[in-house]
Amino acid sequence: MMMERIKLIGTGFILGITVIIPGLSTGTMAIVFNIYDRLIGVITPNIKKIIAAWKFWLPLVIGAAAGLIFFSRIITMLLTNYPVPTYWFFIGLIMGSLPLIYRKAQQLGSRLPSLPALICGIIALVLMTLMAVLNPSESVASYTVLTPSLFGTLLMGGAISAMAMIIPGLSGSFLLLVIGLYRTFVQAVSELNIPILIPIALGIIIGLFVGAAFVRFLLKKAPRETYGAVLGLVAGSVLVLFPGGFGSSSIMLISTLCLFTGCVVSFVSGKT
Repeated sequence: MMMERIKLIGTGFILGITVIIPGLSTGTMAIVFNIYDRLIGVITPNIKKIIAAWKFWLPLVIGAAAGLIFFSRIITMLLTNYPVPTYWFFIGLIMGSLPLIYRKAQQLGSRLPSLPALICGIIALVLMTLMAVLNPSESVASYTVLTPSLFGTLLMGGAISAMAMIIPGLSGSFLLLVIGLYRTFVQAVSELNIPILIPIALGIIIGLFVGAAFVRFLLKKAPRETYGAVLGLVAGSVLVLFPGGFGSSSIMLISTLCLFTGCVVSFVSGKT
């Protein structure tokens, strides 16, 4: 039991890190570590159900908070100074999770997905390809003083990013980047700017409940088609993260090792 809680804290730690990385999906990482279905199930208005599942979500929350706070600066430093190996590690994590998702999209008694699931996967892949092509440059704006108008903007941004966060393949940080709030978010986390973090946190809570309800509805009505779309989103997120190559000859081996390590970590974690 103790080892299970330690594992959940570690998983939450990684999920917290993914929250601040544009292009990397928290929902995808939840699938990588095989907790996505349980996580979706516990994000519900049913207070009794939430309280009953505290042994699952509390370690996750503790780990996620630690990952978010302690790595907000470290991840920014890695992406600034060692972007290519870092992105190849993330790509490896995603690629290693694809077999697990593919199995969920398969027809019963077949190794192939159904035609509707295949179509959903192709559409999702096309959408992610367009997102990769339209990948925006990061906004230089960073707000540190809360105003009434900024409160509403941050609330809306937090809700939108959380709804994306819960959907595998989509990145909440990427959408914050699109609407120009990413630097504000990362700086507020690294400096623990509580006034700025309050409306973002409220928006995230609202977005998580709305997003989780939507995903639960899809998984109940069309599970294989949903996972077909998830497969396309997750595969397409590789295009969003693709750094353009393995880097110069001096770091090519490191990038390759990071890719391999990421694949192994996610594949093994998905089987446990």
